[in-house]
Amino acid sequence: MDFIVATAPERNRAIGESGLTPNDARALTSLSQKSGRTMGSLAAEWKCDASTATWIVDRLEAKGLVERRAHATDRRVKLVGLTALGVRTKAKQMERVYVPPRELLELDMADLVALRDALAKLPIGKPPS
Repeated sequence: MDFIVATAPERNRAIGESGLTPNDARALTSLSQKSGRTMGSLAAEWKCDASTATWIVDRLEAKGLVERRAHATDRRVKLVGLTALGVRTKAKQMERVYVPPRELLELDMADLVALRDALAKLPIGKPPS
């Protein structure tokens, strides 16, 4: 945790260069241009209430990164999807996310392999068993 906190300013600086907050960048990862998401599904994923999800989407919409679209079968529901600018911005952010912090690049290959192997054992992105 200390390493993640200590290296956050570097990640946040890269995110900020695109005019985004860390929360904006995280929200973009939940969206695509092809399929839209309901506000309820976004709120559930982001573990926030619907009004907070609406606020986040409003911010992204004001920046031209997302748009609200009509649902195909339910007029009451709006779907949120990325605009072309949102797709480009998300791709740029994903490239930046995968740039390793300097501290990792300073490790020797044996330490990096050991770290990779240890992390592979963690249930990251996997449901708890």
